[in-house]
Amino acid sequence: MNPVEITPGAPSRAHLLADFSAHLGAQRGLSEHTDRAYLSDVDLLLGYASRHGRTTLDSIDLGVLRGWLASMATTHHSRATLARRGAAVRTFFAWATRTHRVPTDPALRLATARTASPLPTVLRVEPVTQLLDRARDRATDGDPVALRDWALLELLYATGVRVGELCGADLADADVSERTLRVVGKGDKERVVPFGRPAETALAAWLERGRPHLAVATSPSALFLGLRGGRLDQRQARSVVHRSAALAGVDDVAPHALRHTAATHLLEGGSDLRSVQELLGHASLATTQRYTHVSAERLRSAFQQAHPRA
Repeated sequence: MNPVEITPGAPSRAHLLADFSAHLGAQRGLSEHTDRAYLSDVDLLLGYASRHGRTTLDSIDLGVLRGWLASMATTHHSRATLARRGAAVRTFFAWATRTHRVPTDPALRLATARTASPLPTVLRVEPVTQLLDRARDRATDGDPVALRDWALLELLYATGVRVGELCGADLADADVSERTLRVVGKGDKERVVPFGRPAETALAAWLERGRPHLAVATSPSALFLGLRGGRLDQRQARSVVHRSAALAGVDDVAPHALRHTAATHLLEGGSDLRSVQELLGHASLATTQRYTHVSAERLRSAFQQAHPRA
């Protein structure tokens, strides 16, 4: 194994970065933006190492990696940036070890920087009601697309399912009379979620008066169809939600925000945490607990606005 020189201007350093870039593009499946960021991060590391007397790749050890990250922690880099740079270094050295550019991986014991989880975006009841009422109003003339969009929105909010779960649902998964929907979530785990009468009304209208007009001979058994009769995909469903928000005159909203909103409204209405966890298909109760923080923030905001001694 020949040492790879990493000093600035060394041909081997340029070749190393070019090979890593090719690996990212071909194997990792990351976005182009992330590819470029990872490559830039590794280049910064190599520059730091060479300035500290490490002239070959195999001379970079855990201490150098920690020193590099620590140097950035004191220069006002965000936690998200530090976390990404740590991920870039781990990816780089895992690849360098597999391709025999270094004998051992110095990043194996590098701690992962944790980023703070932002609170989910949650709508209040009023804009959700406005969104759904406007969707219902547009469907009154029987337009099949409007009927589909209305049913889609009602179910996203009523059930709190992920948009991919709803797009993956088939006709046999919806029981209108029982007001239940069967979905397959993460890890191929199946669950049955209930929905209320408004969603029942919208779904029945779509199935009876809308779907037959979009279905073609080759249509799948999908619950929701696109304009050409194929299964409605997640991109199309997101577009429906964004467009519907604009037409209703409410702030832009994504499908996942309707999921967050459903969960928060359930908790604020008195549902227990375990029931909401089961409804959303969360493997961990900690994931569901994020919504209790949202509710607490809303209560705090209301207190500060209304209480005379806030």
